[in-house]
Amino acid sequence: MDSKHMQIGEVAARTELSLRTIRHYEETGLVIPSARSQGGFRLYTETDVARLMVIRRMKPLGFTLDEMRDLLDATDRLDANDRLDAAGGLGDDDAREVLLERVREYAAAADRKTEELRVQLARAEEFAATLHARLERARPTHL
Repeated sequence: MDSKHMQIGEVAARTELSLRTIRHYEETGLVIPSARSQGGFRLYTETDVARLMVIRRMKPLGFTLDEMRDLLDATDRLDANDRLDAAGGLGDDDAREVLLERVREYAAAADRKTEELRVQLARAEEFAATLHARLERARPTHL
């Protein structure tokens, strides 16, 4: 899955994030390029793109960089635990449950924030409709 490396421009196009934003997320430690080319260019994998998409989806909901980092840490640790279990290792069920609870809390917060946005959007649509109705009433009737 992660054998293909992409340069930052392709990642920016796929994620609809600016180069500057991707570099900022690197500086804050949210997404670290998986490799560097011989020329020093950042190289990303599908896993890196998936991380950026999580961040991109969290941002409009008002999650902080620390919250993004916390969620990514929890999902990274869950993925590592799942890989360990798949390889025949014994994962720590208590630690896994703690991580799952953290993800559940973020899911609940995302649901709340999404509902708040729906309310804001409904109000904005009502406002726009009011303005359009006002403009219609002001339209000259004689032409």
